[in-house]
Amino acid sequence: MHANDDAQAAENEVLLIQWLRGAARVAIGYSGGVDSAYLAVVARNTLGMHHVLAVIGRSASYPAAQWAAARQVAESFGILVAELDTDELNDPKYAANPSNRCYFCKSELWSRLVPFASRFGFQTVVDGTNADDLGDHRPGAQAAHEQGIRSPLADCGFTKSQIRHRSRLLGIPTWSQPSSPCLSSRLPYGTRVTTERLALIEETERAIRRLGIVDDLRVRYHDDLARVELSCDELAHWLVPERFARLRDVVVAAGFPRMALDLRGFRSGSLNVLHGVGAA
Repeated sequence: MHANDDAQAAENEVLLIQWLRGAARVAIGYSGGVDSAYLAVVARNTLGMHHVLAVIGRSASYPAAQWAAARQVAESFGILVAELDTDELNDPKYAANPSNRCYFCKSELWSRLVPFASRFGFQTVVDGTNADDLGDHRPGAQAAHEQGIRSPLADCGFTKSQIRHRSRLLGIPTWSQPSSPCLSSRLPYGTRVTTERLALIEETERAIRRLGIVDDLRVRYHDDLARVELSCDELAHWLVPERFARLRDVVVAAGFPRMALDLRGFRSGSLNVLHGVGAA
């Protein structure tokens, strides 16, 4: 990060601390990803343990590995955590997997989290939306707006790279963690979301990770075909025939009959592009 960017990130953190002090008590929609982990740690350091509550929404679409990382960060930094079960998969509008699927997911989450937080005296509920997210296809943002959810990272101008930089300085292990949206994002729009499909995707990604891949990874579901996206650095390594065969065998053993390695590499939101709801 350049010196100017470093200075801007530090200034943004000062703004965030001021924002949090103005709120006094906050409940955080906490996935344990890069953004919400940073927000939770800064909030805990600013307001103290008993004025911050990190709330995890648990469902089949939430990867188990991310849950474990979220709990580890919370334990390491003394952050109070609560967990709520969400039931979006039993909502026919969500399960049908339209292009605004995230709206129904976030509506389910916030409609449970806001009253839960209120019962414990947390009137301000926040999420980890950052400034980079504001230009992306995010129908879940409408659900957050409807429930009065605040986004202090975006309000303070934080970009993803700035959050990673400040996280590293604070010793938060998620600073280098790849982005990990919900498992449903691996299904093309219109392909029904089921617990079986989500479990297959999760197990396949877990099996690939065991090969030593730590960079960005997505297993995109296309019926009997797994379309695997790897970072450009990893892609070159796994295109070697004998390594490709090993990767294919792992994917097939996990439950997909066929595998394709996407030569364009990892692209966040590539299914959005496929369906014309995101930028190429």
